[in-house]
Amino acid sequence: MEFIQQNLMLVILAITSGGMLIFTGFTAGAAGARVSTAEATNLINREDAQVVDVRDGSGFASGHLIGAKNIPTAKFAERSADLEKLKGKPVIVCCDTGIRSNKAVGELKKLGFDKVFSLEGGIEAWSKAGLPITKKGERK
Repeated sequence: MEFIQQNLMLVILAITSGGMLIFTGFTAGAAGARVSTAEATNLINREDAQVVDVRDGSGFASGHLIGAKNIPTAKFAERSADLEKLKGKPVIVCCDTGIRSNKAVGELKKLGFDKVFSLEGGIEAWSKAGLPITKKGERK
């Protein structure tokens, strides 16, 4: 008890940081799994994972992963037929930084997708890793 009284600020800091770690773990897990650029590459090459880019058309046109399909989250309902075709395969969802894609993973899970992942760090992380980006490809 004496230690706690003498080091009150350190104890508060430890409790706060522990709480933040727990909160982050729960919120990240609520939406879905995240994959690094290396894990995403393995999923694409070994398990024929499909990539869904949830950015708007101009973001997608500025550069995206090769073979990615552009389906913004707001259009999931009207593009349900396109999404339905992807259900049997692993799906990697990406955006600029990984924030929107993490939310989109939650939406896809609600639609019945079981193997869906968010690209951690998004297109920015993919580019920083020196992985290929294209400006050509499927755009609907």
